[in-house]
Amino acid sequence: MRLPFIYGAWGLKLKNFCLLSILTLGALLVHGYHPWAEDAGIYLPGVEKILHPELFPFNAQFFESHAHLTFFPNFIAASVRLTHLPLEVVLFFWQVTSIFLLLLACWQLISKCFADESARWAGVSTIAALLTLPVAGTALYIMDQYLNPRNLVAFAAVFAIARVIDRKYFQAGLFLVFAAAIHPLMSVFALSYCAVLVCIREFDRRIVGLACLLPFGISFAPPSQAYHQVALSHPYHYFLRWHWYELLGAVAPIAILWWFSRIARSRQLGNLSLLCRGLVVYELVYLPAGVVLSIPARFESLARFQPMRSLYLLYVLFFLIAGALLGEYVLKNRLWRWAALFVPLCAGMLLAQRSLFPSSAHIEWPGAAPKNQWVQAFNWIQTNTPSDAIFALDPFYLYIPGEDENGFSAIAQRSMLADAVKGSGAVSMFPAMAEEWLRQVQVQSGWKTFQSQDFSRLRADYGVSWVVLQQPGIAGLECPYHNGAVLVCRLN
Repeated sequence: MRLPFIYGAWGLKLKNFCLLSILTLGALLVHGYHPWAEDAGIYLPGVEKILHPELFPFNAQFFESHAHLTFFPNFIAASVRLTHLPLEVVLFFWQVTSIFLLLLACWQLISKCFADESARWAGVSTIAALLTLPVAGTALYIMDQYLNPRNLVAFAAVFAIARVIDRKYFQAGLFLVFAAAIHPLMSVFALSYCAVLVCIREFDRRIVGLACLLPFGISFAPPSQAYHQVALSHPYHYFLRWHWYELLGAVAPIAILWWFSRIARSRQLGNLSLLCRGLVVYELVYLPAGVVLSIPARFESLARFQPMRSLYLLYVLFFLIAGALLGEYVLKNRLWRWAALFVPLCAGMLLAQRSLFPSSAHIEWPGAAPKNQWVQAFNWIQTNTPSDAIFALDPFYLYIPGEDENGFSAIAQRSMLADAVKGSGAVSMFPAMAEEWLRQVQVQSGWKTFQSQDFSRLRADYGVSWVVLQQPGIAGLECPYHNGAVLVCRLN
């Protein structure tokens, strides 16, 4: 039995659809869901600004800089308008759909390399178990615990690679165009890998080697001092500032993939050999660029193009292939072997996720009351303060224990003074904002010792009308909301 639409569009049997759905649910249960965490604080205000243009009259540039370069905010906002569903429901739907489509894309791709179903399912199961595995020193996961453009690009990239393997270049191009519209930077890695595959198969492989010369011979003026301050807080942009184990995580997969290619060639697995050789060449293009951009100071601002984030795609394919080889030659159809591998693997990933978000529910279901006290305060702000209010928080509030990196602007839907964490992330990509960002962060220097007169200065200089403080707060402020962790105070 087959699902007519799904089979016609994707070549997927009902049994496989059900198994992929089970893996999707399992991945959600293992890795959790935190819709407002980390980079969601940059991407979601862009969606909210489209849905409600009156929001964020101050400092919108710190998220609109990203929003203007991607169709992601428009895509999510259109989904909200078309379905008439709350934003948090739409975000959850697309997060689950992104996981399912990534696993489906992996199934399609690995099916072109292995005939045995044990190998195919082992590869896809490995990806499902490792979605929140850190990608070396890039500050990325294979798939984040919240919806963002990278999650959508992930499945589009793997679908494109599968179409290239089939020589269906027009269909591959459509997926790459979608990826470019959603996340221009990450789509470059997918496009370049597809180009490497085509060159290896269709042309002389020496042509591919010429690409290794492209990162060299570029010279730019040194960045500003303000941008240098930003760069110091983003070591993951600079390959030579990584820890030794992160460097190992970047280099070791290249050697292992070369070994995989020899195994594939000896067993006449042509597509697998092509994927592995392509990944070796692909990373040998980006690795020199990552090294070069980490050395001279004049390249500091160029490092924002993050060539080492090429490892993101490499990790997806590496673990897909590694899992499939384990299924083919080790796991086979022995249930106890599958359990011995995946039970401790999933348990370890689950424990790691709980340690990252200890004060929040593991899965923050749409419509459920938040467990996190900071989120509770941000929700109160959304419903009880004017839409044009300007807030100030500890510039390092995302690192406060118990806050769990929940983005204030995304939840409260209010303007705020620039923070030192996600604000610097936006500036790292758009250096023109560095001076203003640094000014706003410096006026908040010494936040933990601020008194009423310091807040009055913020009101006079930037129009700040509300502040969010940790308990126990300070005397002399009117605070209409408080809980065990947070106070929300009005500046009169």
